[in-house]
Amino acid sequence: MKINKSSFAVVSLVLFFAYYVLIIPQAEAKDIFIVHSYALDNICGDPQHQGVLESLAKAGFVEGDNLTVYKYAMDTKKVNNTPELIAQQAEIVLEKVKAQHPDVLVLLDDNAFRTVGLRLVDTDINIVFCGLNGQPEDYDRKVKWMTSKSRPGHNITGVYEKLHFIEACLVQQKIIPDLKKILVIGDESPTGKAILKQINKELEESELGPGLEIEIRIAPSWEEYKKILGQACSDSSIGTIYPSATLLKDSKSGAHSTSEIVEWTVAHCRTPGIPLNYSFARLGMLGGVGVDFIAMGRQAGKMVAQIMKGTSPGDIPIEEAERYALVFNLRRARELGMEIPIDILMAADVVYK
Repeated sequence: MKINKSSFAVVSLVLFFAYYVLIIPQAEAKDIFIVHSYALDNICGDPQHQGVLESLAKAGFVEGDNLTVYKYAMDTKKVNNTPELIAQQAEIVLEKVKAQHPDVLVLLDDNAFRTVGLRLVDTDINIVFCGLNGQPEDYDRKVKWMTSKSRPGHNITGVYEKLHFIEACLVQQKIIPDLKKILVIGDESPTGKAILKQINKELEESELGPGLEIEIRIAPSWEEYKKILGQACSDSSIGTIYPSATLLKDSKSGAHSTSEIVEWTVAHCRTPGIPLNYSFARLGMLGGVGVDFIAMGRQAGKMVAQIMKGTSPGDIPIEEAERYALVFNLRRARELGMEIPIDILMAADVVYK
């Protein structure tokens, strides 16, 4: 029987398709549950979520194809910000985890890890945390969940949020050559305390530039934050501020979260500010070195992919956030009458105009 070219092409296509479907193994369908400590659109949590999904797609797990993504926001900044309300949110999440039993549970930031993750140690739930501000060792003293950072040994691994504070200070000295003092303004929330502990740890482990002083002040309330900021921004000896407050309550029990704090700071202070999160520059802060939250999410996403492919979380080393972003807001620079050195600007990851 004679086969023409078009028939041959059709037969070849059918055989190729059959080989591809029947012989080449396809990625098994998986599901993950991403729990945000804060709101879904939070300036810190949302980029981590995005980064996780990017790494999973790169590993062959695509949302809507062979990956189902469940998500939940505990909203422990603006709304559920008391110990009682946070505990209630944790119970809701635990019930959802029990019902869904995801292949991997991803916990973004400390409140989710502390109230949910530590309750699931040594269960059959695979857990990856991301954006942890508290020291892993401190959490381990509360509940034994890791043997070591290099080999956690249980059902949990993840990415610790290193701030790269020293690098931020050194870059700021290059931007402001006569910089002598940087003021860090923190808060008394659990995350705020963890951030300040990270800063002090980095200061103990590395050296600052010559002649540079770091002052740390704690704002116990929204009113006190505004007072501290007002004093700092009228003090010519303070060349840069580093706002690290993540939750401030006012005298009427209202809550002010990160985005609102940054936007208010930019509107009421003409002192250059270093962004803890590189997205702060998008909100109007001058910029410099900030944590790259998308990259941190990608790190965690790679761990999730490893687990989906059969690796135990206990065999995956805990990592520090590897990458920081160099970011600047040129509009803010113009407002402040500043000029970013061209060599630094050329090295920036992101420039807002």
